[in-house]
Amino acid sequence: MRALLAGLLVCNLGFAADRLPAQGADASAVTVSGLSSGGFMAIQFQVAHSSRVKGVAALAAGPYYCAQGSLWAAYYNCQTPGTWAPLPVIAELKAQAERFAAEGRIDPTAALATTRLWFFSGSRDHTVERPVVEAAAQFYAAFGATNVAIHTRPSGHAMVTVSAGTACGTTEPPFINDCDYDAAGMLLAQLLGALKPPSAKPGGRLVAFDQKTFADGDAYAIGMADAGYAYLPAACASETCKVHVAFHGCRQNAETLGERFVREAGYNRWADTNRLVILYPQTIVRYGAGFSGGHFSYVYNPKGCWDWWGYTGSQYATKAAPQIRAVQAMVERLGAPR
Repeated sequence: MRALLAGLLVCNLGFAADRLPAQGADASAVTVSGLSSGGFMAIQFQVAHSSRVKGVAALAAGPYYCAQGSLWAAYYNCQTPGTWAPLPVIAELKAQAERFAAEGRIDPTAALATTRLWFFSGSRDHTVERPVVEAAAQFYAAFGATNVAIHTRPSGHAMVTVSAGTACGTTEPPFINDCDYDAAGMLLAQLLGALKPPSAKPGGRLVAFDQKTFADGDAYAIGMADAGYAYLPAACASETCKVHVAFHGCRQNAETLGERFVREAGYNRWADTNRLVILYPQTIVRYGAGFSGGHFSYVYNPKGCWDWWGYTGSQYATKAAPQIRAVQAMVERLGAPR
């Protein structure tokens, strides 16, 4: 019942949400991170826009184009690989990325060698196993990246925090685990360099904004919510800030959990003291056919995951992908003059 009420609240919020405010932010050096499907999406987004996205952190996620358009591969080969469902060959994924780049469907791959990277695999995570995360590191290493360490804690499948969420070793909603480990702070320091200490508690504004305008007026058709979130530190009202995109995991969207991920994942206190806008785009749950904006769409996404296997179409891993286009438009809006 609580999840239902949270979903109804967010749905209503989506219709009333305001326009994402322009911040005059630096949109030329974006960083991204995510958990699980959000981690896969973060890697997709970074590879697609590597000329602008300078760093990526992925928790419990695998290499670019791992699923290769197959839900079966996404569920088996790219989460719990084995003899009958092996991980894709990294050389083949590298070749596919190079083909996409040659066709202009993603940015040139040269920037992947200098991308700032941070990877995490919980030792009690049996949803996305460690070899998958290792494959993500190997993908970037294939392009010449050298900083490909994988961090770990005895955690389940979750965003790992200092004190928020459930017990460290669990894998259960809200998939935010108290492991006495500040994953958000660790990954931001890797992606951005030395950070100032975080604020004692968030002092900026968490705003809900209309995502429809970034999705050709119909976020529902591409599996996204009508409303997304952004955390805006007070300093960003008058100073130039950077942008970090945080992609939630499956079953972590606001429709399912309310504002738990956007408030408890650990990013906001660091944002306050380090001139950093945090963008929290949002998905929705869909079970197939639906009508919106006067037309029909079919999206089967019962856990509210980001599209890393092709439920929005064959372009899902390129700059033309509906979800990637929408999020990039949000980033550009944050970079627009105030």
